[in-house]
Amino acid sequence: MSPTIIHLRAETKPLERRSPLSPEGAKALLDAGYVVRVEECPNRIYKTDEFKAAGAEIVPTGSWVNAPTDHIILGLKELEADGSPLPHTYIHFAHVFKKQFGYATELSRFSKAGGLLYDLEFLEEGGRRVAAFGRTAGFAGTALALLSWSHQILHPGTPMGPAPVLDSAADLVALIRSKVQEALPANNGEYPRVIIIGALGRCGTGALDCLKAVGIPEASILKWDLPETSRGGPFPEIATSDIFVNAVYLGAAPAPPFVTIESLSGPERRLRVISDVSCDPNSDNNPVRVYSRHTSFENPTTPAEGKLDGPELRIIAIDHLPTLIAREASDEYSSLLLPSLLTLNRRDTEGVWVRAEKTYRDRVAELP
Repeated sequence: MSPTIIHLRAETKPLERRSPLSPEGAKALLDAGYVVRVEECPNRIYKTDEFKAAGAEIVPTGSWVNAPTDHIILGLKELEADGSPLPHTYIHFAHVFKKQFGYATELSRFSKAGGLLYDLEFLEEGGRRVAAFGRTAGFAGTALALLSWSHQILHPGTPMGPAPVLDSAADLVALIRSKVQEALPANNGEYPRVIIIGALGRCGTGALDCLKAVGIPEASILKWDLPETSRGGPFPEIATSDIFVNAVYLGAAPAPPFVTIESLSGPERRLRVISDVSCDPNSDNNPVRVYSRHTSFENPTTPAEGKLDGPELRIIAIDHLPTLIAREASDEYSSLLLPSLLTLNRRDTEGVWVRAEKTYRDRVAELP
C-alpha cells in the first residue's frame, strides 16, 4: 500500500502565522510512515528550516493546487473565495457548516469537484473537539480588549492603530500591563471591570489567564457561564462593565442576545470594549447583536452599529486571534491534533474522520 501523503499548504490570510502542524508533529508523522510535504511560507511562525530538519520535503508556495488529488491538503484558515474547483481531500477551518454568509457557493466548490472537506471545527471525540484554539483565542482577545480600553482612556475619540505583532505571549503581556498601568491615573486609579461570558470553557480560561498575567484584580472580574445566562438576555451587567469578553462557543441553535443596542442605550452604561472571541457576525445565532462585520489586525476595532450616547464603544471581532501569540498557539494546537493526524491512513474506519466526513456529506445534501 502506498503511503498517505500530507501536504501542508501556506496560509494566505493576512498576518496568519499559525500552523496546524509543528516540525515535531511532522517528524512523528514521518516516523509513522507518512509522507509530509511542507510549502514554503515566510509568515509561518515555524521556519522552513525547522521542517526541513525534521525530514519533511519542502515544496513551493501554492503547489497544493496542482498536487495529485490523492494528496491530503492540510491548512488552517479557509481557502480564498475565488470560485476554483476543490477536488482534493482538505483539512482546515472552512466556516461553511453553520450556513454562514456565502456558505452554499463555497461548499459547492468541494462537492462539484469531487473533493472532501474535513472541517477542523468538526473533528470531534465524545462530542468535544479533538483540538481547539480556544484558550489562546481567549487570551489574545482579552489582551486586545485591555489594549483598546487603555487607548480609549488615554486617547478618547481616536481609533486604535494596528495590533502589535510580537514573538511571544510574554512580550504581549508586558506590553498590555504597561498600557493598563499608564491608563490607570486617567481612570481615577480604577482597573477596568471585565465580564466574561463562557468563563468555564477553553476561551474563558484563556481570558482569565490573560487578566491574571496582566494584573487585573480578581474583584474587577465577573465570571459568567451557563447558570448566570440561563435566564436569557440581554444582560444589564454587560452595560455596567468596562469590557465584555464573549467566550461562548456558538452552537447550531439560535441563542437569545447577550447584548443589543437597546440594552446599551441607558445612562448607566460604562461599557467601552466588546471582544467577541466567538466571532461569528454572519450567523443568526450570534448573541452579540451590535455589529455585523469582522475586524482585522490592521484595524482591530469597529464602532457599534447604532446610535449610542455616553462613552465610545469599540468591538473587536478578529477571527484568527491566536496568531497574536502564534508559536504558543501552534505548539498547543498541533500537539492536540497530532493523534488524529496519525490515524489518517485509517480514515475510512477511524471514528473521528468517519464522523467528520458524515458531517460534510450531510451539509452537502442540504445545499439549496
